[in-house]
Amino acid sequence: MKTATAALLAATLILSGCGGFRDSRLNPLNWFGRSTEGPATLEPAEGYAAVSGDFRVPVREIVSLEVQQVPGGALVTAEGLPATQGWWDAELVAEDNGKPVDGVLTLRFLAAEPRAATPASTAQSRELTAGIFLSDQALEGVRQIVVAGEVNSRSSRR
Repeated sequence: MKTATAALLAATLILSGCGGFRDSRLNPLNWFGRSTEGPATLEPAEGYAAVSGDFRVPVREIVSLEVQQVPGGALVTAEGLPATQGWWDAELVAEDNGKPVDGVLTLRFLAAEPRAATPASTAQSRELTAGIFLSDQALEGVRQIVVAGEVNSRSSRR
């Protein structure tokens, strides 16, 4: 053991004495070159492709709807039940630019589909909740609020 350590020490001293070792690829300090300046961003020169549209789809079933009066407007909360687990980015989105049609304000319950196949499991594990605040101005002329899903809808009247 002592001879192996001594031999390694001797080899290191001999190699370090050689002038060429400093620039050699055998020197671990030379394994990577000096740093160079790269691009300021990783964005392609032609830019990223524009993403347009909303890829979310209506949640399968609307389980509940609650409209709660709050200062300055109303808070609309709905629970949706997708077919499987893993749905995300749930949101209530107003149709017709948020304008009521014949006194009815329609909201779509949208969510993004899971990226991979997921089990169905229990209803409680799949539930999604989404809400939206509607100001008093947005509620002018509204007599009924409808939240629509894929197969059903729920409504609340004033």
